[in-house]
Amino acid sequence: MPDDLVSVRYIVDDVDAAIDFYTEYFGFTVRSSASPAFADVVRGQLRLLLSGPASSAGRPMPDGRSPEPGGWNRIHLIVEDIATDVERLRAAGLPFRNDIVSGPGGQQILIDDPSGNPIELFQPAGAQPHPPATAS
Repeated sequence: MPDDLVSVRYIVDDVDAAIDFYTEYFGFTVRSSASPAFADVVRGQLRLLLSGPASSAGRPMPDGRSPEPGGWNRIHLIVEDIATDVERLRAAGLPFRNDIVSGPGGQQILIDDPSGNPIELFQPAGAQPHPPATAS
């Protein structure tokens, strides 16, 4: 495995639904799949490990707690034009946790994957969206 990949594990309810979600909406590619237990998808240097209930990562802990999706830790995807991306994803019916918020570092919004794991879309301050193409 290349040393330049950063791996993040998400517990998911359905590995195939997670693969479809990340590849269709966020440009990830499938690196490997052992569905329904596990798959990993890659975007740039991010390797997202998708662990279903049948995976070793989904097994209960000795104290009885079971790993589950959700929470507030999240992957952070930098986008060039957050408004356009949000419009595209809302039109596809994807669930957002909030509306776009602005701060000194830029703009951000949270969207949930099919299992309820959050993804932060972030447009850095000063980044200008590409102007619309004009007809010549």
